[in-house]
Amino acid sequence: MDIAERYARFVTDRSLLVVVVLLLATVAVGAGVGSVDTGLTIASFASDSTEGQKLDYAETNFTTAGENTTVAQVVVRGENVLSKESLVETLRLQRTFRENATVNESLAPGQSIAGIENLVATAAIRAESANGGGEVGGPGGDGARQASGPRATPSLDAQIEQLEGMSPSEVETVLADVLDPDRRTAGPVDPYTLLATSYEAGATSADGRVTFVFQRAPESADGLPDSTVEGQLAMAALTEEGVTATEAFVFGPAVVDEQSGQATGESFALISPVALLLILVVLGVAYRDVVDVLLGLTGVALVLVWMGGFMGWAGIGVTQILIAVPFLLIGLSIDYALHVVMRYREAQADDPDRTPREAMRVGLAGVVVAIGAATFTTAVGFSSNAVSPLQSIREFGITSAAGIVSAFVVFGALLPALKLLTERALGRVGLARQRRAFGREGRIGEVLRVGATVARRAPVAVVLLALLVSAGGGYAATNIDTSIDQVDFLPRDSPEWMDSVPEPFRPGDYAVREQAIYLNEQFVRSQERSEAVFLVEGPVTDPDTLERLAAGRERLANASTPVTLADGELRVTGPLETIRAVAADNGSVAAQLNASDGDGDGVPDRDLAALYDAVYAAAPGEAGAAIYREGGEYRALRTTVALRGGADTGVVTEEMRAVAETVERGSDLTVTATGSPIVQELVQRGLLRTLVEGFLITLGVITLFLTGIFRRRYGAASLGAVVVVPVVFALAWLVGTMYLLGISFNTETAIIASIAIGLGVDYAIHVGERFVHERESADSSAAALDRTLRGTGGALLASAVTTASGFGVLLLALVPSLQRFGLVTSLAIAYSFVASVLVLPSLLVLWDRYTEGSAGAEEGEEAVAAAD
Repeated sequence: MDIAERYARFVTDRSLLVVVVLLLATVAVGAGVGSVDTGLTIASFASDSTEGQKLDYAETNFTTAGENTTVAQVVVRGENVLSKESLVETLRLQRTFRENATVNESLAPGQSIAGIENLVATAAIRAESANGGGEVGGPGGDGARQASGPRATPSLDAQIEQLEGMSPSEVETVLADVLDPDRRTAGPVDPYTLLATSYEAGATSADGRVTFVFQRAPESADGLPDSTVEGQLAMAALTEEGVTATEAFVFGPAVVDEQSGQATGESFALISPVALLLILVVLGVAYRDVVDVLLGLTGVALVLVWMGGFMGWAGIGVTQILIAVPFLLIGLSIDYALHVVMRYREAQADDPDRTPREAMRVGLAGVVVAIGAATFTTAVGFSSNAVSPLQSIREFGITSAAGIVSAFVVFGALLPALKLLTERALGRVGLARQRRAFGREGRIGEVLRVGATVARRAPVAVVLLALLVSAGGGYAATNIDTSIDQVDFLPRDSPEWMDSVPEPFRPGDYAVREQAIYLNEQFVRSQERSEAVFLVEGPVTDPDTLERLAAGRERLANASTPVTLADGELRVTGPLETIRAVAADNGSVAAQLNASDGDGDGVPDRDLAALYDAVYAAAPGEAGAAIYREGGEYRALRTTVALRGGADTGVVTEEMRAVAETVERGSDLTVTATGSPIVQELVQRGLLRTLVEGFLITLGVITLFLTGIFRRRYGAASLGAVVVVPVVFALAWLVGTMYLLGISFNTETAIIASIAIGLGVDYAIHVGERFVHERESADSSAAALDRTLRGTGGALLASAVTTASGFGVLLLALVPSLQRFGLVTSLAIAYSFVASVLVLPSLLVLWDRYTEGSAGAEEGEEAVAAAD
């Protein structure tokens, strides 16, 4: 008696003990569910790259405007958003913000709101004051310079009163001064950064503008504080009510999170009933028995309880990346349940005189090795992520492995024992039951035999065709996009047909994605993640240092990712820009600038230490943002450049590195291109590399383990490698399809692909193990395959249809990431099933032919062919 039979005997002879012990264990493990942090957070991925370290250095040693703040953007768009009516309306909206306690509490100290309306009103007040109350915008009224000068900003009420008392033409005159490209200064708020890039320099009309609202956002591991979130959401509501002359909306992290979370919730509210109905229908067709359906669903619920309990005891909270784990476990659970029940039914059908205990003993012994092998290989494969330097990936791997093991415990022990007790109880009341195994007979059985038929007639052709398609998928993998577009994670507006969905399930309309695209294309985003940072270290007082920075800026002008303002200029802030801005208001700095410019080209090329000293003496705050000194020595410079919103981070990284190389080449300086987009790109690459390495480890572990299992049980070590081949095929087909559909291979889809491996291995192991088992008693490989596919194939078909349809309904979701998850996972399951029931049989025939082939076997195959 081998170990599988001894295990099956123990479970069936002590079924009540098994159920009691495992239910008590479920209660003990499940007690940890209450400790799980269920607040969904975005998985954070820290970087230990050089660029990440340099960014930390820059943030630590240079003063940064807007520290501990977040920015909400009030976007106004229409035919002319620079009219007097529009400007006054936005000023009144600002007053509404201030009067609202929720919003006002969230605002950052100091000048927390900045918009064109403020610049125009302030310029008008100062021009009128300079003219002694005369006509604004007249001679001597330098509105642009005064708006950005050191004098105190007038109160909001004064700004509103000023513009209300002016005629439209007077407002337009001041506006022309503020936006005059020849008189515009690099003050604290550049008016061109507040206008859409479609604006024509010097014009007094525009179709889009933005007002920045700065809110408190102290550093916190839990994201924005509640007061900031509530304030931003209140701003959004007030804007929707308070702006009528033009279209306006508020865009900010809290608004995005709120709408994304709401869209996700509404999506699940719509698709969950559909998914459950589909699963119940398919399981109902497969089982044709309510009791077995309920037992299977109970087992799925218990597995999820074990997973949640493990997370609670391990202190693992719910993150975006961990959402994938329950889907994996549901798929495995349904598969395990179907195999256990169908093998039990086959045992009954083979010998109707068997008692339920005997049938369960035979069925469980026949399937437990395959379930155990699938559990071990997939669990070890996922747990290989435990060595990742990234915490979120480690948690994903460990939680997946724990959940997979719990699926084996529930469906390899608890469910068989519970079903046996149920069958006994029903038998005592005269409800003794026998059900046919799905796929063993009828049309489904004939369809499933296709794999055996083509394997007998043309196995080489099938394998060559699979190899050809897989080679195409492999080639596509070398060209597949690996980028992540953050906008593509935002919810889309619901399609028109969803308007007819009953009210409780009808999703709302979401414009946040369209708004994000508009902002990315039309505005300079006021977030650090939209900036590249150049850190220059070394002898930064060398005469040619600033000339090198000027050369780098010229290189930037030819790049595609920096944002270009309406006047055609880049938004760059660094030592040169700071020196020039301070010199414009300080005579001593201006004199030193002239003295340091030996060749008169406007770029200082001598006595840089003296120039830096003058800037620090005149404006230490501005100097500290671009020039770092320690112990009286100048050690580093920082330059930032605004990037186009939504710019590809891979392109950003390559272009900014090229600029850094231009500045550094031939000098003793060390120039590092960094910034949030670059660090995120490097993290993305590291994550992708980690996951790909995990794939390779998983396949290696699977191959070694299956080689050992098949050698130990059947003396067929080489079969382990054969069984893994369809998994590789399915993965290649999946990547090729993603390439054709334009779906990028990134951390999101790589995690989905890992699920494909987990399920694909499970399918292949079941077919391979059943074939070897049947081959021991069959006259030929064809006969063994015929019985394998009509038995195990039926359970695989029911499992694949159930899980694929359950995931497929995610295509109805409003969130693109959920749609991709559903599509890619469904494709992965379909390809894994096809590879297991169409390609693997041909591989098994060839394997059998070249390892066990004999005249007798060939005669057996001819006999099967004749019977067909």
